[in-house]
Amino acid sequence: MKILVQKFGGTSLSTAEARAHVIEHIKDSLAYNYQLVVVVSAMGRKGEPYATDSLLELITNNGNCLPARELDMLLCCGELISAATMCSLLHANGIRSAVLTGAQAGITTNDDFGNAQIISLQPKRVLELLEQGNVVIVAGFQGQNRNLDFTTLGRGGSDTSATALAAALKAECVDIFTDVDGILTADPRIVQEAKRLQTVSYVEICNMAHNGAKVIHPRAVEVAMDASIPIRVRSTFSKDPGTLVTHLSGGAADKSTIQERRVTGIANFANITQIQVDAERGVYDLQLTVFKAMAQHHISVDFINVNPSGVVYTVFDGEAAKAISILSDLGYKPQYASNCAKVSIIGGGMNGVPGVMAHIVEALTEEDIHILQSADSNTTIWVLVQGADMVKAVRALHRKFQLHL
Repeated sequence: MKILVQKFGGTSLSTAEARAHVIEHIKDSLAYNYQLVVVVSAMGRKGEPYATDSLLELITNNGNCLPARELDMLLCCGELISAATMCSLLHANGIRSAVLTGAQAGITTNDDFGNAQIISLQPKRVLELLEQGNVVIVAGFQGQNRNLDFTTLGRGGSDTSATALAAALKAECVDIFTDVDGILTADPRIVQEAKRLQTVSYVEICNMAHNGAKVIHPRAVEVAMDASIPIRVRSTFSKDPGTLVTHLSGGAADKSTIQERRVTGIANFANITQIQVDAERGVYDLQLTVFKAMAQHHISVDFINVNPSGVVYTVFDGEAAKAISILSDLGYKPQYASNCAKVSIIGGGMNGVPGVMAHIVEALTEEDIHILQSADSNTTIWVLVQGADMVKAVRALHRKFQLHL
């Protein structure tokens, strides 16, 4: 079978006009003789009646005491509504189709309600329906555990549903349709000159997604990378081919593209607090005590620097007061800076290339932006700045690395 998996997000399904574009993309793919699996998210965004956040508000406004198992039962409804709506539209256009829940599509998960992990995927029923000539519409974001309970896969779960199905079906590609033309060099709301990237590597887009870019969930990219399934990030509202996500290691042309493009994009993440805890002379267990306390209280830590004199790390602003209180109760005197932002410079061609950090420091110094902290890996350099400087920092770095060209 020549199988293509298409995933349509909430904004792609929220209006009649948007759904008409979805139908056209499906028709185009059928014309190329693909057998189609269409994964759908819940319609719209917060405030619209069938969006996931709107379903959550039903519980918030009615006692706010629904257990996790029953909450997942509710949240699965949004995708089922989208799937049934798309099935009706396809039949109205003379296109044979059938709907499957995530469980019926073969997705089995663990028992972590609200953020379940896929433990097996047996798409037997999907294959049977494809062989019968159907477009198979699968409700994204959901599966079932071994007790046959509904489970949800967490934020970005429909992306994960799509790439996991593509891997299990050995699909030729996954199309992720959204409301932008592909993956851009920076957030277009910050950098008007942000440019669409024609091709990026799995590693680059994973780093961009982890560091604030919200086009595709990093867990979905990792699933596709493990199975070597290409991803195309495309706009629902145009016929543009979008951005291809792949290994970029198939030949010399691909490798030279990476080398020529030291920096691929700039990502940003706001509303974080930097915490610094200094060790007293002769005290060597501070690092263990601090991070063990954060873990015991379920506080996520990031941007970690450890040295003999103490530790520096970040938490979300919403968890900062709790973290500081815990540290104070342990007898420490933490210093902190709230309302910070992490700016990430990402590129597969940076590894081993001298001068990248010098360019970063120069760009920020020219704008009088103080670097509070930095870290790096083979493909990413992170800098922490004051939140008020985030927009200026992203724009300065985008200019410095000439990403608009």
